[in-house]
This record gives sequence, structure tokens and C-alpha cells, in this order.
Amino acid sequence: MPKLFKKSFSDADEVKSPEKTHAEVVKLGNVNVTRLELQPGWKWSECIKPVVGGDSCQAGHVGVILQGKMMCVHDDGTEILAEAGDAYYFAPGHDGWVVGDEPLIGYEFADSGKDFGPWKTSG
Repeated sequence: MPKLFKKSFSDADEVKSPEKTHAEVVKLGNVNVTRLELQPGWKWSECIKPVVGGDSCQAGHVGVILQGKMMCVHDDGTEILAEAGDAYYFAPGHDGWVVGDEPLIGYEFADSGKDFGPWKTSG
């Protein structure tokens, strides 16, 4: 593997587009970087759960929000509002949704072993 490399999101390794979701994934060695655009009205339990199943999102998320706001509520009842300029970590076992009329744009970083479930991919 090269010591220095880059990849454009316009040449993403995977593109995932469940309802109100556009996610472009680039693979950089053992790290996946995902550019997310979630439309107003997006909610994990309504847009992603029908694709991946389960009672709540079982993936952990590490990311940063460039635009918009997201409310995240964990299964234990704790909740947090993350907005533009915030870095975040959401532990497995949560639901989340876009707050307001502005799309959420952000980036997430994950070890390439992260399993996003059976999302349809193209690209």
C-alpha cells in the first residue's frame, strides 16, 4: 500500500441511497470515509431500519457535521443534538433524525470492518 494516497468522493467505492439518504464511501486503506447527505424528514427508524432491520441502529458512528442538525436518542434514554461544527460519537443502540428544514451534510470515519448491513450499493 502506498504511504500517501487520496480518493475523491466523485469516484466513491460505494454509493448508498436508501430513502432520503445519499452516502458516498471511499476506502482509504483500512479506514472508510463516508460523505453523508440526509434530507429533511430523514429518520433512521423510518428510512434505514426497513433496509437493515433491528430495533435500533447497531452501528457505532464517529463523524463531523458540516451543515444541519441531528437528534440522536440512545436505547438507554440519553439524547444529544449534534449540529454544524460538532464532532460526534453515537454508540450502537440508537435512533437519529434530521432536525429542521436543512439537509444534514457530514462525514463519518470507520474501520473498514464496519458492517452497514444489506444496503444496496452502486458505483
